[in-house]
Amino acid sequence: MRFVPAFEDAIYGCKFEKVISVVMDDYDNPLWDDYEIAAVPTVILFQDGKVSKRLDARLGAGLKEERFLTWLNELKQSMNL
Repeated sequence: MRFVPAFEDAIYGCKFEKVISVVMDDYDNPLWDDYEIAAVPTVILFQDGKVSKRLDARLGAGLKEERFLTWLNELKQSMNL
């Protein structure tokens, strides 16, 4: 899945306060360790400055669009978005 376009399409209209997308193509990026990211794309939801929920890609497999959309729909329902 080409994640960025699918991600942007899926979150369009969601009522998140802010959406930030970070391209992590540098293995020296401290975010890898700070958030224990093993594979990309990884989606992390922050609430009150802390990690609330996350969806991690699988090494060698990435993140399938269906899996992301299911996670996002469950998240929207739980947050009444």
